[in-house]
Amino acid sequence: MSSQRLSPVPYLFLAPATLILAVFMVWPVLHAAYLSFTNYNAIGVPAWVGLRNYERMVHDPLFWKSLFNSLLYLVGVVPALIILPLFLAVLVNRTIPGIAFFRAAYYLPVVVSMVVAGLMWKWIFAENGLLNYVVGLLLPWLAGTQVAWLSRPETALAAVMAVTVWKGLGYYMVIYLAGLQTIPTEIYEVSAIDGASPWQQTTRLTIPLMLPSIAFVAIVSSISALKVFTEIYVMTRGGPLDASTTVVYYLYQQSFENLEMGYANAIGMVLFVIILVFSIINLRFFEQGTPAGQNA
Repeated sequence: MSSQRLSPVPYLFLAPATLILAVFMVWPVLHAAYLSFTNYNAIGVPAWVGLRNYERMVHDPLFWKSLFNSLLYLVGVVPALIILPLFLAVLVNRTIPGIAFFRAAYYLPVVVSMVVAGLMWKWIFAENGLLNYVVGLLLPWLAGTQVAWLSRPETALAAVMAVTVWKGLGYYMVIYLAGLQTIPTEIYEVSAIDGASPWQQTTRLTIPLMLPSIAFVAIVSSISALKVFTEIYVMTRGGPLDASTTVVYYLYQQSFENLEMGYANAIGMVLFVIILVFSIINLRFFEQGTPAGQNA
């Protein structure tokens, strides 16, 4: 049996993408890993300090507080961004007059710049802002009570979470909508003949068939939640009293305000590992729910 020569053509097509991936992703990660073991202030030459940055991180209470805030952000945002867009997609996945308007309206926040959205919501959450005014109209006994949503440690992080959920609803709704439109309508017709209610169709047909899309949304939203920065920077600057300081914002403070580049890269590597672990856990969890995972 004669050996078949492997054609180099596929590798030639893969070479440009591989080169771009290596230059803009693999090399920066490797360089950041190296800098995490150095004392570097972005001006001089990096000086090797070994594990000193990681030892400093272990004894840094503000790092642990920022990590706790990031995990709290993850727990508060991701479930909402998995569940709410799914039911929103089910609602707009209908052929009724005017449904295109509602799809566009729900997607509109996605195209708004996060800086613009953050400034708008900062005005809404102000003491004399729209939210307190509406609360006073709906609940007259609370009229005149001006809550400083972004200036109170108890409410600042929750307010930013609400903005992230509002901004992401339309984006993840479109992802779910694309998945819903791949499901054959005959399945719903047969289940309706068998007497299944709309709620039963959603929980027993739609959700199981949408598990790949749900897994994608869970992974992407988890990564986005752990990497949240713009909302924090625009709305709270990590305050008050570091109540809304997340890992990425703390990394920004160390690198660009304090010029502690080595320490900032160490924080970045820890965040990289955390995001990788969460992604693997999400992937494994949802793989077990798919038919292929159950048969494996």
